[in-house]
Amino acid sequence: MTITIVGLGPGDPHHLTREAWAVLKAASEVWLRTEHHPTVAGLPPHLTLHSFDYLYEEAKDFPQVYTAIAGEVLRLGQRPEGVIYAVPGHPLMGEATVGQVLSRAEEAGLAVHVVEGLSFVEPTLAALRIDALAGLQIYDALELAARYHPPLNPDLPALVGQLYSRSLAADVKITLMNQYPDNHEVMLVHAAATPEQRVVRLLLYELDRRDDIAHLTTLYVPPLPGATSFEGLQDTVAHLRAPDGCPWDREQTHESLRAGLLEEAYEVLAAIDGGDVPALQEELGDLLLQILLQAQIATEEGEFKMAQVVAGIDAKLKHRHPHVWGGRPVKGTEEVLRRWEELKREEKGEDHSVLDGVPAAMPALQQADAYSLRAARVGFDWTEASGVADKVREEMAEVEAATTPKERGAELGDLLFAVVNWARWLGVDPETALREANARFARRFRGVERMAHERGLDMAALTIDELEALWQEAKSND
Repeated sequence: MTITIVGLGPGDPHHLTREAWAVLKAASEVWLRTEHHPTVAGLPPHLTLHSFDYLYEEAKDFPQVYTAIAGEVLRLGQRPEGVIYAVPGHPLMGEATVGQVLSRAEEAGLAVHVVEGLSFVEPTLAALRIDALAGLQIYDALELAARYHPPLNPDLPALVGQLYSRSLAADVKITLMNQYPDNHEVMLVHAAATPEQRVVRLLLYELDRRDDIAHLTTLYVPPLPGATSFEGLQDTVAHLRAPDGCPWDREQTHESLRAGLLEEAYEVLAAIDGGDVPALQEELGDLLLQILLQAQIATEEGEFKMAQVVAGIDAKLKHRHPHVWGGRPVKGTEEVLRRWEELKREEKGEDHSVLDGVPAAMPALQQADAYSLRAARVGFDWTEASGVADKVREEMAEVEAATTPKERGAELGDLLFAVVNWARWLGVDPETALREANARFARRFRGVERMAHERGLDMAALTIDELEALWQEAKSND
């Protein structure tokens, strides 16, 4: 009772290994995963061939097909004569059934012999004239199509195997275009190592517009120019911190970079507020640099590595979104936020406050907004906006009634906090609203200064009414 798995190579019978040919020549029957492979026509003529192609028509999806095939192979392998199971290419290159057979055979105590075959990779490399050791990445088209973002390093070349249809090519294209430009030149390799071999150059957006994509089609994605990957940028930052790097970067610590991190975050906000997309792209890069510098310092100090940072936030996101990854439906955003707080409480313990995690160093206006928002999530809130407006008026009266500087400071603080709550009820981000008000004031005040200068006026000598007139003029010109 033995299972022999034979690799049939990429498509030309001449590429069968001597071992594979010997096994097939000595056999009386062979079970094929699919008979739709060019090598099948060149197998020893005395063989009785059986195919599992009928299972592709009976099952609902490929996972069911592969499970069914693996089950049949195991059943046949328990016969006294065992079974010879033949698959395209190399048995351990993109063959989902083989992985299942190996694991299930081990559990059943069945012996498995793998007869290696040439995979689709080697002849594809020959067709493209490229070296696999230059960082080549290999991915399955079905798995890539199921992704929202390609798990590929864009600094390195990639092969996407088993691109068997236009519909699959369309899904692969959509995933790739989340990272690569629409006009990135790619190549399709058809029927590598067979007389029908062809290499076609095209742009990424054209990928699903061809009608010659078939079961022997492989996609080659060349690297993007320059350093475009996260890993490439990490290497750049590590070089800056290395002994042969930059003296200034080597001197930095977590603490010394604090001001720069905060400054870059504000630069990002300024780009967003200004609607300046090119600036946003640049400032996000500057902010990312700060994050990578902090992670590199931690790596050098043995504190943590970037992989742990990424793993931590990835695990947190998936745990706090059970409606996306856990099959727990939600009715809307409010339920999402409520569950978010419940899950945080589970993670932190019962003594966790919903206010925990709001940074003490956060600007006061943003901090007030964060506090009020988190308190509202657990029901600590007014029932309607008019109640918040009344609270604002109440706090204004208390400011006017205050008699000492300390009392006025406390009441003004309460007033500002109430205004932040009111902004939330009105659907206004208070930080953005104040930033825009600051920008308007600065713009109009500069207008007043410019007009006073043009008219030979000394602003310090102007009356309140004259200044107000200039202000209204600047406001009308804004």
